[in-house]
Amino acid sequence: MLFDACQVGVVLRTVIFVEAVVAVAALFQAPTPGEWVMLLATVTGGALPGALLWLLTACWLKKPLSRLPRAGQYGAAALLGALSGLYGCGLLRLTGVLGSAPWIASALAGAMFASLVMAALVLRARGQTPAATTARLTELQSRIRPHFLFNTLNSAIALVREEPAKAEAMLEDLSELFRRALADAGESVTLADEIALAERYLAIEQVRFGDRLRIQWDVDPAANGARLPPLLLQPLVENAVKHGVEPSPDGAKIRIRTERRGSMVVIEVLNSLPPLRWADEPLPRGHGIALDNVRDRLRLLHDVQAQFSAGMDQKTYRVRIAIPI
Repeated sequence: MLFDACQVGVVLRTVIFVEAVVAVAALFQAPTPGEWVMLLATVTGGALPGALLWLLTACWLKKPLSRLPRAGQYGAAALLGALSGLYGCGLLRLTGVLGSAPWIASALAGAMFASLVMAALVLRARGQTPAATTARLTELQSRIRPHFLFNTLNSAIALVREEPAKAEAMLEDLSELFRRALADAGESVTLADEIALAERYLAIEQVRFGDRLRIQWDVDPAANGARLPPLLLQPLVENAVKHGVEPSPDGAKIRIRTERRGSMVVIEVLNSLPPLRWADEPLPRGHGIALDNVRDRLRLLHDVQAQFSAGMDQKTYRVRIAIPI
């Protein structure tokens, strides 16, 4: 499928684009602001219903259209646009707004709008892959840090003589973590996969920090099917360990919560902050690279339907994600 008219972001952008073009075109015919407003309202009465009809029809025929070859999909989109233009013109004619209906001009305008919208969607889809790849590579470089591997191996070495079974389990978790990190993942994975990977990472850190790392899982099984970009949850958990547990002699509590709310899934990663945050010389803050990567990759996968927020809530740092399921 070259384009997907069922997405909320596509509907919003199409409506804004059509209205912007109509508003500019009306300036050529209206000498005064009052006449421009009247003309804009008149043309919108036909253009907006036509645009919405095109979006609804394209969404309804999504599966049949996806079976067509590339040229067939372009042609179908233009044909639907022409029919939608005729529909908008017919509405204005039936309501008496237009004395004589410009049928040919309306059909050509509808086909042109549909072709432009589809071209924009295709260009965005083509640009998504390299952008996602670049974000993933950047995130991998920031996440697979030498000191993390060094500290993990040191922890394993310290356990080899006294607790060899625990050292072996730790190295197995480390191996699986790096295998998943370096694997050629697809565009998305399930939330259940991301949780399983985060559990392995936290198992490694639990050996390092012992009682200083306190973990609470509140996982909703109904949310496990939500789709996420690969390797999205683990850097958020790593940030919680780095900024919550490492600086504090008493450690910190990390809570990972998932919940399904209707057609949306909410994911939260929370960590308590060390008392040094409120000292005269607070600890240096991070650069936000991991959070920026998470936000960008969510936008690439779910567009405007994805919600992302991060910040301090009293003595807790909270990262909240909401995505459709």
